[in-house]
Amino acid sequence: MFKLQVQDDDNDARVWHDVKGPDGTLLTFDNEADARARLEELYPVLVKLERFSSGSKRTRVLAIITDDDDGWKR
Repeated sequence: MFKLQVQDDDNDARVWHDVKGPDGTLLTFDNEADARARLEELYPVLVKLERFSSGSKRTRVLAIITDDDDGWKR
């Protein structure tokens, strides 16, 4: 599973936020290609600038690691 993040603060490269849908829920995708396509659809200027700029990135796709043992108790 994958999610999208965008950096909003030009002065602080550590500040990222998750991209959410119109209903306020986290946008998640089953495959990376779909996630990257949606990222470009939502933020076309930022994605295109990253292709030609040598500066820091402003968008990213992150893999969400799930735990197969969700029912495991300590």
